[in-house]
Amino acid sequence: MPRKPGISDEYIINLYKSQMPYKEMSERTGLSDRAIRNVIVKHGIPMNREQSSGQPRKNKVNEDFFNVWSHEMAWVLGLLITDGTVHKNKYTISFAQKEERILKLIANLMSADYVLGGFGPTKKTPTLIINSKKIVIDLNAMGIFHNKSLSVPFPQIPAEYLPTFIRGVIDGDGWVDREGYTMHVTSGSKNFSTSLHSIFTSWNLNSDIVEQKSQTGNPIYRIWVRGKESIVQLAKLIYIVEIGNFITYKRLRMSQHSKEIWSYSEKKFEIIN
Repeated sequence: MPRKPGISDEYIINLYKSQMPYKEMSERTGLSDRAIRNVIVKHGIPMNREQSSGQPRKNKVNEDFFNVWSHEMAWVLGLLITDGTVHKNKYTISFAQKEERILKLIANLMSADYVLGGFGPTKKTPTLIINSKKIVIDLNAMGIFHNKSLSVPFPQIPAEYLPTFIRGVIDGDGWVDREGYTMHVTSGSKNFSTSLHSIFTSWNLNSDIVEQKSQTGNPIYRIWVRGKESIVQLAKLIYIVEIGNFITYKRLRMSQHSKEIWSYSEKKFEIIN
């Protein structure tokens, strides 16, 4: 079997160390079980016990991460709902981000091994892979399943952590204009979208929701916050708790009309695009 383009020895070793079954490693790399073992032996990696061809064993990860509410958990959950994936027929979740520092922060918060998915001609965005049956079951209990984009509900989140969860949602799939006057989140789930819109209006933000059609004909929803005052107020609410030592362009754009927030952000954090 030929190795898939972009698959390095380092990537194969990382998958092996995560104790992923050989069957799944073969699917991801294009290599046979024997070829995978040859790579492991070539680099002097200690051999684990033989892995079954059944469900994947977990990587190192805090399996109770989504069972205990914290600001870090709420932020990661927001990212997962908007920009993450729960994989079909696998006890695996993944996060795709152009900026690897975000993936490394997620892995650190979840006490997870830093295992990246493979790259190829059509897959160039770094993707963090986490295998855990318990985590997937916990997410399923929240209503978060494979193909969640059209049906995911808005999770029941303690009020204390709601702003941080929405920060994760915006960090994951939000858009903010350069002038800092409008922001929107896009979702295919009507339940999630109407709930998010209700929260924005309960915060006295100038918000509306617009239904459109996707290229496949499915309805999609854009939840807007409009106006300088509303955008600044939203920034003050969702960025009150700090996570990580960098900020995204979204935060800068939302904060640019508040000298207090702008000055604080610009001086304390490393800015990433």
